[in-house]
Amino acid sequence: MFARRLKQLRLAKGYTLEELATKTGGFITKQALSKYENGKMQPSAVVLNKLAKALNTKSKHLFQESTYSVEIIAFRKSSQIPKKELARIESYVCTALEERIRLDEMTGLSVDEKSTLKSKTGSHLPIQSMPFGKLEDVEGIAETLRGKWNLGLDEISNMTEMLENHSVHVIDIQTSHMLDGVAAVAKTEKDRVRAVAIANKSGVPGERQRLNLAHELGHLVLKIPREVDEEKAAFRFGAAFLAPADMLYGEIGRKRVFIQPEELFMLKAKFGLSIAALLYRLRDLRIITESYYRNWCIDINRLGWRQREPNEIKPEHSNWIRKVILKNLSEGLLSKKEASLFLAEIVEATESSSLIEKKAFQKLSLEERRRLLAEQAARLSSHYNANPEIKNMGGGDFE
Repeated sequence: MFARRLKQLRLAKGYTLEELATKTGGFITKQALSKYENGKMQPSAVVLNKLAKALNTKSKHLFQESTYSVEIIAFRKSSQIPKKELARIESYVCTALEERIRLDEMTGLSVDEKSTLKSKTGSHLPIQSMPFGKLEDVEGIAETLRGKWNLGLDEISNMTEMLENHSVHVIDIQTSHMLDGVAAVAKTEKDRVRAVAIANKSGVPGERQRLNLAHELGHLVLKIPREVDEEKAAFRFGAAFLAPADMLYGEIGRKRVFIQPEELFMLKAKFGLSIAALLYRLRDLRIITESYYRNWCIDINRLGWRQREPNEIKPEHSNWIRKVILKNLSEGLLSKKEASLFLAEIVEATESSSLIEKKAFQKLSLEERRRLLAEQAARLSSHYNANPEIKNMGGGDFE
């Protein structure tokens, strides 16, 4: 338990054994760390505290075995990413999802009996269980999911917030390498889905980020037949989810032989998609011809828009962890120290007077608590006897 957890947390931080040894101030050697991770040696209390501090976690979390198995079901990356960075990203996603489950269990998220995840809004996310035949059929799948989530035909103003409202965790990954997205699923021992996550590279333009999220959502929900290209299906789903065909037809028409650049910028602002992705979508829907699409691709390369497009959209940011932590802090489910550890910053929060009183009451001896409760009951009894009309307030009609 400890060996696996230590290695996972170390890799998630991107540390080598030598780097982690340095983080402990040289108190723990590289050789000792290797033995800990291989289960050949168990740490003392002092060593455990040193490791927890170096990994910015609590000592008990190093022994906390997850009851869920996290599976990476999609990983779109450059072939140039080193193995060390791949291991770090995978460990980071697994650790982050486990952490979010731990936080979520303080507020309670229900799991359906089948391979679907039920959100607090009552909607479901089918995990790789939405089948289709031809690539074009993905359009209908995207519309179906939008319908299940009651999105209608309105544009999605914030893709990150929308996903998190439907129990899809969005995780940002800091990396200098080319990474498009990762989709992960956490399951119970009975193979039931407990949580899902989509991770993408932080700092990318908003238009690219939104399509990456929608693309990975496709990997999560689609049951892709062997004869269909998986990436093409996920891309088609993502584009159709963000810009449904009927919405595009209404904005630009069913057939166009020429499109003004300004029209594309307006569509970009509306749907939150890049110019390149929009043109690809228009070609898929046969609004523009293949040759016209290729001419635009040449212009995009010539103008340098492959690297950086005009009218860049600001990236979206996840607020899920902060909202949950502040809520749990307010309700006394987390201490300030624990909240600060989760957020990696000092949390200054004011506790309500009722919560302070509750904590003070809990610190009293059992005898003292019973005495205070008896006194309170006696006062309430006197109050009710002096005001008999209160007894009738539990029923009857209001006038």
